[in-house]
Amino acid sequence: MTQEITGSIVAIVTPMRGDGSLDLPAFDRLVDWHVDAGTSAIVVVGTTGESATLGMEEHCDLVAHCVEVANKRVPVIAGTGSNSTDEALYFTKSAAEHGADAALLVTPYYNKPSQEGLYQHFKTVAEAVDIPQILYNVPGRTACDMNIETVDRLADLDNVVAIKDATGDIPRGHELVSRCGDRLVVYSGEDAITLALMEGGAKGTISVTANVAPSLMAEMCAHALTGDFAAAAEVDRKLAGLHANLFIEANPVPVKWALAKMGLIESGIRLPLVELDARYHVQVSDALEQAGISLPEAA
Repeated sequence: MTQEITGSIVAIVTPMRGDGSLDLPAFDRLVDWHVDAGTSAIVVVGTTGESATLGMEEHCDLVAHCVEVANKRVPVIAGTGSNSTDEALYFTKSAAEHGADAALLVTPYYNKPSQEGLYQHFKTVAEAVDIPQILYNVPGRTACDMNIETVDRLADLDNVVAIKDATGDIPRGHELVSRCGDRLVVYSGEDAITLALMEGGAKGTISVTANVAPSLMAEMCAHALTGDFAAAAEVDRKLAGLHANLFIEANPVPVKWALAKMGLIESGIRLPLVELDARYHVQVSDALEQAGISLPEAA
């Protein structure tokens, strides 16, 4: 990253057809939509992009494709994390070779490494690949929590430039800013507390909600970055239903259903995930309406 990325960064979905195959034309339209809506950057093949069920070749090819489609209009951040350090190295090297602006690396899941293991994992990738790297802590998914002391150590590495904090802990997010904010950009990884974290010095969000409401998320973050938190809160109130209901089942199940209902993608998703349970359709639809998003008549 030649300059600091702030504001609303979308963790973009990976559109799929009904048979689970990738729908690249739909992906291209989403990228164009985000550029026009003021999204600050695009995270491709993150959790929301179903990285867990993409093959390694698909993963690398989609990063390359996103870089080509974005065409330097917005930065592209490639999800390159893994619970295998060797695999994380492979994905990060591939992202750098394909022109990604930065890499987002989740803490290794399932293995349950120690804090020293986490430090050595991220240090190994950072020292091996000359690309800006963003740490990603989401213990609710990984069963692995990177503590602030470990983040503080990693912040001293030249190309570790940011952290996505998805712990859902506002005081902890503020402490991250206080301890590491002179060396790392702190991003919210929980849409519902983005505004609260930005009030404490976070510089933006890597967002699921931005998939369906990119203009509003960009507007909310822009107000917060200028210190106009009252205006930011007014926008955020419109988004509150989405912040809650896009996680009513495992991400990205609800957001892909919403985008399909908006007519922007087909409803494809890969097993073991399935389409949103019908009992939640009204709640997600109501959240879209609260945000001022109208659904096509046929929906």
